[in-house]
Amino acid sequence: MTPVTTSPLRVLTFTTLYPSAARPRHGIFVETRLSHFRRRTGAEVRVVAPVPWFPSAAPRFGAYALYARTPQHEVRDGVHVYHPRYLTVPLLGMYSQPFALAQGAARIIGALLSEGFDFDLIDAHYLYPDCVAAAMLAKKFGKPLVMTARGSDVNLLMQFRLPRHMVLRAARQAHAIVTVSAALKSRLVEFGVDSSHVRVLRNGVDTDIFRPVPVATARAELGLDAGPVFVDVGNLVPEKGHDLVIDAVAAIPDAMLLIVGEGPERERLDRHARERDVAHRVRFLPVRTQRELPTVYSAADALVLASSREGWPNVVLEAMACGTPVVATDVGGVPEIITNPDVGSVVAERSGTALADAMRRLLATPRNREALAGYAARFGWNETATGQAALCREILAVHGAAPVPGLASR
Repeated sequence: MTPVTTSPLRVLTFTTLYPSAARPRHGIFVETRLSHFRRRTGAEVRVVAPVPWFPSAAPRFGAYALYARTPQHEVRDGVHVYHPRYLTVPLLGMYSQPFALAQGAARIIGALLSEGFDFDLIDAHYLYPDCVAAAMLAKKFGKPLVMTARGSDVNLLMQFRLPRHMVLRAARQAHAIVTVSAALKSRLVEFGVDSSHVRVLRNGVDTDIFRPVPVATARAELGLDAGPVFVDVGNLVPEKGHDLVIDAVAAIPDAMLLIVGEGPERERLDRHARERDVAHRVRFLPVRTQRELPTVYSAADALVLASSREGWPNVVLEAMACGTPVVATDVGGVPEIITNPDVGSVVAERSGTALADAMRRLLATPRNREALAGYAARFGWNETATGQAALCREILAVHGAAPVPGLASR
């Protein structure tokens, strides 16, 4: 067996889920995990985060224009991040994306190797299409591969036959698969992935950023009165169930709801609030930065999460770290976070009525905010960063890194 090297790890992170100057909150959880991993290990890292090619940055093209505005190269938190373009084909995009991603990224990865960044392994996030593309690149460049599953890649995309087939083939090639919750690991095993091949490394919460703000201060900053306040944070898409949270608030007299997020459901949700005659009690707020969110969480009596599917919902831990209890549907890693009634409620029935009942119970028995923040602090990033480092060292100790064809070894 090759002895474990003590030299700093060199890691290439590959994913489409990564922030940029154009989309600063996109995939922030991947960047956060990588940041803590770097601090813990001193690893040298490069990130290749492809974006779809789009011809115009004109504002009239909305979200598509953000692709064009994304820089080809930027430095974030001291890490060089590359955004090669790839082509998407209408109608065939779902099935052609792994190949397009791999093709679009191969040139920049080859250039990094030629320039001396002979990385030890590929750290890929999101099973399809990202990790499937990463498996192609790992094979091309002769490098070990670690795949991380994050939620909808397992719960949604693996319902489709071809993506499932391609993910399972990539999983057999990968040296390890990471899931952010035990629930996701169980789902992968149900699909046929070897349980011994999967490591659970949950997301953490940054308690240097997410910590309590005095309730009165937070409410004054947001212009809120003294009545009940609930917050709902997430992209405005159907699976987040924001309409159910509006239904729940409609059943609680005088309660105010803050919905933080952007997305295609905005107009429908606005209309739904008017139909339920609570438009005056529902405020839509644009996406907040991580440093702005503690004020929003701290102003609320509870965070409400009504998702139909999740991997490991970061917002739950973020709210708790700010001293705010949580009412959440029983999805993904939620039961792994909310393990006792002092920190919140897990709702078995996904309905406005069931959510409202749990929200009323919470209002009747206020939680200790300092105790909640202490509970959340148990979910810091150190354990995850240490686990990721250990996994990388195990892989390199057993498998090493094959030399790249046509390139001199280090």
